[in-house]
Amino acid sequence: MLCRTSLRAGKDSPLTEREHTSLALNLLSCSAGCRSGEADLWCTQAARRPHAAPATITHLAGFDVEEDWRRRARPLELTAAAEKKKRRRKKKKKKTRPPNREFLSSLRTSLRGREREREREREREREREIKKKVTALAMPSAVAAPSSPDEAPAGERAVGALWSFAKCLGALLPVYLAGYYGFSITVVLLGLLVYMGWKHARLDKVRRLNAAMYLLENEREFTTAKHFRAKRDLPPWVNFPDVEKVDWVNKLLQQAWPFIGQFLEKLLLETIAPTIRASSIHLQTLSFTKVNLGDKALKVSGVKAHTEHDRRQVMLDLYLSYAGDVEINVEIKKYFCKAGVKGIQLNGKLRVILEPLIGDVPLVGAITMFFIRRPKLDINWTGLTNLLDIPGLNAISDTMIMDAIASQLVLPNRLTIPLVADLQVAQLRSPLPRGVVRIHLLEAEDLTAKDTVIKGLIDGKSDPYAVLRVGTQIFTSHHVDSNLNPQWREMYEVIVHEVPGQELEVEVFDKDPDQDDFLGRLKVDLHIVKQARVVDDWFNLKDVPSGRVHLRLEWLSLLSSADRLTEVIQRNQNLTTKTADPPSAAILAIYLDQADELPMRKANKDPSPMAQISIQDTTRESKTCYGTNNPVWEDAFTFFIQDPRKQDIDIQVKDDDRSLSLGSLTIPLARLLGTSELTMDQWFQLENSGSASRIAIKIVLRVLWLSDDATPTTPSPRPLASELGPGQGGITAELNPMGSGGLSKPPSSRPQHTTPDPEFASEGVLRIHLLEAQNLIAKDNFMGGMVKGKSDPYVKIRVAGITFRSHTIKENLNPIWNELYEVILTQLPGQEIQFELFDKDIDQDDFLGRFKLSLRDIISAQFIDTWYTLNDVKSGRVHLLLEWLPRVSDLMRMEQILQYQSQQSFQNKVLPSAAVLFVYAERAHGISLKKNGKEPKVGAEVLLKNVSHKTKVCERSTSPRWDEAFHYLVRDPRDETLTVKLSHSWGQVLGSLTLPLREVMAEPNMVLDRWLALDGALPESQILLRVTLKILDTQLAVCRRDDGSGETVIPRWDPSHLDLRHRFAKASDTSSASGQVKLTIGHSTEESRLYITVHACRGLTACSKDGADPYVTLILLPDKKATTKRRTATKKRDLNPEFNERFDFDFSLEEATQRRLDLSVKNSVSFMSRERELIGKLQLDLDQIDLKTGVTLWYDLIPEFV
Repeated sequence: MLCRTSLRAGKDSPLTEREHTSLALNLLSCSAGCRSGEADLWCTQAARRPHAAPATITHLAGFDVEEDWRRRARPLELTAAAEKKKRRRKKKKKKTRPPNREFLSSLRTSLRGREREREREREREREREIKKKVTALAMPSAVAAPSSPDEAPAGERAVGALWSFAKCLGALLPVYLAGYYGFSITVVLLGLLVYMGWKHARLDKVRRLNAAMYLLENEREFTTAKHFRAKRDLPPWVNFPDVEKVDWVNKLLQQAWPFIGQFLEKLLLETIAPTIRASSIHLQTLSFTKVNLGDKALKVSGVKAHTEHDRRQVMLDLYLSYAGDVEINVEIKKYFCKAGVKGIQLNGKLRVILEPLIGDVPLVGAITMFFIRRPKLDINWTGLTNLLDIPGLNAISDTMIMDAIASQLVLPNRLTIPLVADLQVAQLRSPLPRGVVRIHLLEAEDLTAKDTVIKGLIDGKSDPYAVLRVGTQIFTSHHVDSNLNPQWREMYEVIVHEVPGQELEVEVFDKDPDQDDFLGRLKVDLHIVKQARVVDDWFNLKDVPSGRVHLRLEWLSLLSSADRLTEVIQRNQNLTTKTADPPSAAILAIYLDQADELPMRKANKDPSPMAQISIQDTTRESKTCYGTNNPVWEDAFTFFIQDPRKQDIDIQVKDDDRSLSLGSLTIPLARLLGTSELTMDQWFQLENSGSASRIAIKIVLRVLWLSDDATPTTPSPRPLASELGPGQGGITAELNPMGSGGLSKPPSSRPQHTTPDPEFASEGVLRIHLLEAQNLIAKDNFMGGMVKGKSDPYVKIRVAGITFRSHTIKENLNPIWNELYEVILTQLPGQEIQFELFDKDIDQDDFLGRFKLSLRDIISAQFIDTWYTLNDVKSGRVHLLLEWLPRVSDLMRMEQILQYQSQQSFQNKVLPSAAVLFVYAERAHGISLKKNGKEPKVGAEVLLKNVSHKTKVCERSTSPRWDEAFHYLVRDPRDETLTVKLSHSWGQVLGSLTLPLREVMAEPNMVLDRWLALDGALPESQILLRVTLKILDTQLAVCRRDDGSGETVIPRWDPSHLDLRHRFAKASDTSSASGQVKLTIGHSTEESRLYITVHACRGLTACSKDGADPYVTLILLPDKKATTKRRTATKKRDLNPEFNERFDFDFSLEEATQRRLDLSVKNSVSFMSRERELIGKLQLDLDQIDLKTGVTLWYDLIPEFV
């Protein structure tokens, strides 16, 4: 009631200060007794009265509502009670029952009840709202007060006037300067146009960035909207069913984004900024004033996994979308320069390859990532960099930024992050290509006329040329004057690194003096070219009314043999093109690893070497390694070779200023033709350099071969001009490879030979001969250890995920196992073999020791026969014979190996393998239909004795393709048979093949590669296989007699030396039982010094139960002075220590040749110890060594008792 009264009073007339105060008090009473809607209505009406007294309202805005409400609640109740009494008196006068008694009673009850019933939280919330509205009443009057110029503060009026004057002056200043200096009005207009273009570019960029942000935030809404018809704008997981949506990754990125921003800020401020300041004197005052990644995180809109190409890697395609509100500001205080970025938009497909997969933590050897195609980038500049948005400069700046990104992250460039040691990073960063595509740009027709006359009234011609692009490889054809049906007849060769993924992009332009006009574009997936081998077809141009281009695309495979090189060169001589470069016969990959002991610069300063690699007219440069004479480049280069028989590799190692030569090397490519798999991986001595200067290089040559059975596709019929409507040209090959205007039907003829991966049949075989152990710990003790017992030892061998276990020998601390194990391994970096010994018990087996061996060391040594000390225990060692078996194709050698192996016997009843078999199942043809008439789902099972491998099951087809490889160990190839069974989903049999290995042995080089007929199937049912047999050679199979007769004998392995009765009796006959030492001995002519490097020792004899603490001492006889004595550091408990210490002696070459090296390997013992000190010794006359070139060899140590 009070609230309504005050509202009516406020509407009729202007309020005085007293009335205004009364209204405010009524508002408080409304909060206590009336509805909140009435209080809101009163506030609204009062806010519309700008003549309200500001002082009163401002005073009320700051009062404590709760305290004032409690202070005024009691008088309100008293007023209500007084009115009730007054009405009661009036009714008594009338002698009637007071009609308002019930109403007053209910009103009093409601006033008191509401105070009790309201919750404390709701009461406080309402009071806060009232306080805000009361405060807001003061704001209109306060804001409206300075609306008139006379009432505004003097300071604000002055600033406003100055700012208006500055804007007018800034707009008129260019006009004044142009007139003052006598410039034409054209300059002013040009500046105005540049400003308008800049403004338009800025607004357009901001609009695109905001639209991208909105699209990413509302992806689900736009994906399901009916009006969202543009397929290219949909997320990739909508367009492609094999692309998976990964919301969990985006949630993780969003959660971690603030912390990523903190890391980036720390990286920029603490690492990058100091580096930039130190790089130039002009940037010493550079600082990052603001680094903020914003709230918009990077999004992964889809992931596609490829696991079918190589079992040793996992390939992921990440579709990245980023539209972020990132803000990074940079300031150079010296020049008062500010610049920055405020908003970035990035879209692209990032390929991540996890390889090689290894059998140890972290399971992945390295992570390689790159963009297959250039990503789309849009940057919103701020500060001085706003100039980059000027029309003309924006295209240049964006191109330069994209070139910088492409030089690091766009194919063929890759970013490789190694996760394990001993990894060949250069070969992962630049692996061998998948193949080479030879592109024949033949002709085009029906191109659009751009050079029109009289504003298009008269059609003219065009001067077309084509730009071809595959990744970063770009080629431009010559232009043909005034021709809408040009003929180019040009040939280009491109290296293909990733298939599927890479595409051939062709754009056609009209050559003009100013800006070239666009005539259309097309794309061809190179995966289609790889499958078809040869594609000869017309492709419609996209985004233009008409036009198409005739291309012939040839897929060239890479051969690791030079058998067909002459044929390839003869074929290339018959090719005629208009390009200057002749067809290539091969490609050459050079992996530049490192160099050692390069000569020093003047004043004995370290050089900053770089390498230049030249082949004919092509020169590539490596990166520069600053301040070292032992540079590690790890770079890779690829060259096209026309004739390897006549070309050379020229390598120049220079200082960074290119003036000082540090060495050179020339390698004829003809040397590669005689090597295994056309590969050289070794150290080369540098010419015109130091005596010890050398360089490590891996050179791989691959012959380019066009398959004989590759039949070109028939060109599509030329469509009539009326059939090609506007916008119908397109990339038919992308959507429908067999459709019209795209690729025609594939060739009907089948390939006659397989095309396996280049690394097919590259695995090797490791043979592990577990002989014996000594001095094992006794675990089966009695009476609490007072009576020592024995142990029941056995061995576990783990390698490449395979575990072997020996048999248990009861109660023996010096067991003899004599067991053989064989395993097929892929040469992966960081791979190890783990040996663990246990004591067999009823409950839990006790640990007896362990040790690990590097597979790389075994492959380097080929054959190892030595003792290995057990780690993590007090005593014990194991005797092993390890052999990495060479693979040969000599049948005569197989007879010797089989004869030797027939005489061997092992406790685990294993027969040594004589060969390894590699099988590559590529495809089948003419498979019969199922009984219900449907095409089968075909899988192949390949069996050899008891070992079986299965291929994947292909989708329904009568011509399935698997492209899978398997390998088997073969005991006797003369008696074993390979069986292949084809079935529908491993059920209904569709055919089989039985192939005796004798037939493979009869093939050239024991390689069978052809179609084979299937038994139990249709007459035309065949399978295409490659079967390769390799003989496993062994050093133990053949020995020569010492009597000079040259007769070959087959030794029988005699295990009698394993008997304890013979063990020490034969010690005196073993001259090399003390181990070996690896030394590098040479003389530096420039420094006039003799240098001796002690690299390592191996196979040292244990001096105690804990092994030995070896060190090496040197002395140059005949002098025994301190100047001729040297000593290495001591290696604790290591029988295979690595020292890698170099010692220099100031001797001329003549003096050095008169010296004799006396070397001793000793065990570091205490004064009171009874352990023997000398392990082995070596005496070497230096006049028998070529000191000029330097020699690195393993030398046998003479034991103490000799």
